[in-house]
Amino acid sequence: MALPESIPIRYSDEEAGYVTVRPIVRQTFRLDELLDMVLSVTGKDVARIRQILRSGTVVYHFYRYWWAGFEADEAELSAALTAFPDADAARAFFSDACATAVFESGGINPKPLLELARAAGSQRRMFRGQSFWERLLKIAESEKPGYQSYSYTYRADLYRLELNGRNVAEIVHAANHLAPRNLRSALRVLPGTARIVFVCPRLGNTRQPQTRK
Repeated sequence: MALPESIPIRYSDEEAGYVTVRPIVRQTFRLDELLDMVLSVTGKDVARIRQILRSGTVVYHFYRYWWAGFEADEAELSAALTAFPDADAARAFFSDACATAVFESGGINPKPLLELARAAGSQRRMFRGQSFWERLLKIAESEKPGYQSYSYTYRADLYRLELNGRNVAEIVHAANHLAPRNLRSALRVLPGTARIVFVCPRLGNTRQPQTRK
């Protein structure tokens, strides 16, 4: 059976693990819109994507979506997925492309401690010629962050900078001397940060995140 071109969707808020009594909204998605949403949950795992399409439900950005589940032929689904980017470890880190820096804790299951957007990090302290963001990216360039993966949630490549005594001291110094007060307060997570993940959207990527309409 061919993949459907459009899929009637219903969705509602999902909070604290249960569906609320708020109204259910109905909308029609194109196939690529549904795949775009599912990819943010599964990555390019064809088996998992087929399972979710068959089950007819997924939770995305605090909303639960439902549709009439359908079987997806593996070959047809794989062909449809070629329209979406793949991870590419050969892509070099390019600081000008970075939009966000995610400060993560250590351990087997690292947790995000701070998600710093370029605009917030670029706020300048009075009488300083450089922003904290500019200094952070200079430090990152010198350290050459390693390629981690492609994120379908961010629509971006992720690069990981592991922190050590030397580079964390440089970042703390930059925070103390370049960041305005509100940003310095947010950067108090630095002592508990094990790594920084730089989120770098690919140039020319025009696909936008799914939002409610």
